Amino acid sequence: MTEPSHVPVLLERVLDLLAPSVAVERPVVVDATLGLGGHTEAMLTRFADLHVIGIDRDPDALARARARLAPFGDRVTYAHAVYDEIADVVRDAGAATVSGVLFDLGVSSMQLDVADRGFAYAQDAPLDMRMNPEDELTAADVLNTYSARDLSRLLREYGEEKFAKRIADTVVAERVKEPFTTSARLVDLIRDCIPQAARRTGGNPAKRTFQALRIEVNDELGVYRRALPASLEVLAPGGRVVVLAYHSLEDRITKRAFTEVTTTDVPRDMPFVPAGHEAKYTLVTRGAEMATDAEVDENPRARSVRLRVVERNAA
Repeated sequence: MTEPSHVPVLLERVLDLLAPSVAVERPVVVDATLGLGGHTEAMLTRFADLHVIGIDRDPDALARARARLAPFGDRVTYAHAVYDEIADVVRDAGAATVSGVLFDLGVSSMQLDVADRGFAYAQDAPLDMRMNPEDELTAADVLNTYSARDLSRLLREYGEEKFAKRIADTVVAERVKEPFTTSARLVDLIRDCIPQAARRTGGNPAKRTFQALRIEVNDELGVYRRALPASLEVLAPGGRVVVLAYHSLEDRITKRAFTEVTTTDVPRDMPFVPAGHEAKYTLVTRGAEMATDAEVDENPRARSVRLRVVERNAA
């Protein structure tokens, strides 16, 4: 098995943004997407009094993170859970509120780097894509059982694939001959479905379809829509939620949720905000921050990142 690598995205910027919120007694931060523990390791190293609650639905990721973070001992609490369960996880860890929550969304480095997980279109592997191997639905199940209409919809909505209908119709026609089981056959099919002119830009033509399948298999957007409001509710005054999103669908959910909680219902031309009508949260970042060219050169996975941060106001 290939040993995965992990270069945390926007690491120093994330630490700087969390610093004000953890400048309290016994701060607790939830790493809602623990992965291989890169962000958590850096947080624990920089903030000497910090305790981290690490959540991941992938038991392999948790095992690897435990090994990496072993030197920090009981400063880390591990939870095998989906991050929309954040309120229960925080309560079970004995915390009433937390000083920060970090979401590093999308597929983890480990899942991309370990070939037999089926996330990477560059390697032939079983069409799995489950973040939690205990779940039932796989990418092969989606390809072999969904109707052409449903396949087209998810490729269009989750992958923003212009040729969604052509790919979906071809998948349905080809699976009659033989069910889809491995990624190489799907990659070849996608390449044949996309006109040569459209393949000249945008990287591997299979990227969008693989993204859509992964999102569907793991209900990523549904989970995140539930998790983000829940994370805001567990914040202590002065606490911050930091989100690293990697495609427009995640970023749109983040932007909409943050706008909603940082906006007051008082008319803009009103000279003051009456008591009880203040916004509960304040935007820390103006718009979405992106990685610098230097960071992208060092870590290509930072190319599409969008960073947004919100802070809970004092009660």
